[in-house]
Amino acid sequence: MMNFIYRILLTFNSTSLLLVVFAIKEQYTVNWVDLHPKLYFLPDWVSYLLYFLAPVLLTLFSLWLSRFLSKDNIDKGKVEEVEQANNAFLPSYLGYFFVALSVSQCETLCFIFAILFIFTFFSQTLYFNPLFLLFRYHFYYLTTTNRVKIFIITRKTLKNPVNIDLPKLQRINNFTFIDKQK
Repeated sequence: MMNFIYRILLTFNSTSLLLVVFAIKEQYTVNWVDLHPKLYFLPDWVSYLLYFLAPVLLTLFSLWLSRFLSKDNIDKGKVEEVEQANNAFLPSYLGYFFVALSVSQCETLCFIFAILFIFTFFSQTLYFNPLFLLFRYHFYYLTTTNRVKIFIITRKTLKNPVNIDLPKLQRINNFTFIDKQK
């Protein structure tokens, strides 16, 4: 159950910037005066900052929550290939932004967001969240000696497959892991 909730949270975090970009494009702002009359002086960009901080804080929460996932490891000598994946997801993520910028109706955006959310969740491999980069995490594809390609989210710099030793992984699914060690 914990793994399922975590995957829902990762999926939302990885797609939520679509909603933020749309809210900023449509200039949706918080009505500060309705919240408190003394907040009248706050400019619109504070609303936009709050919209951006929401996924950042949810990403931070998901990193904290990852400690409760099941544990796994990759021993030294079990990796044949390492491939950095930071840039591999950028085109699809930019696609999310272009969708948010081109949609003009909120109902249309909700429908598109639902489709993206469902496909991202069921793909089980597209947990790429660019907000992890803010917390100094990197994304890698590792090919094990069993010829299985897995996705690793880690703060480590992985270059030489021979030296890769990941003793404390948290399993997100059978092909995606997060490394909490620094």
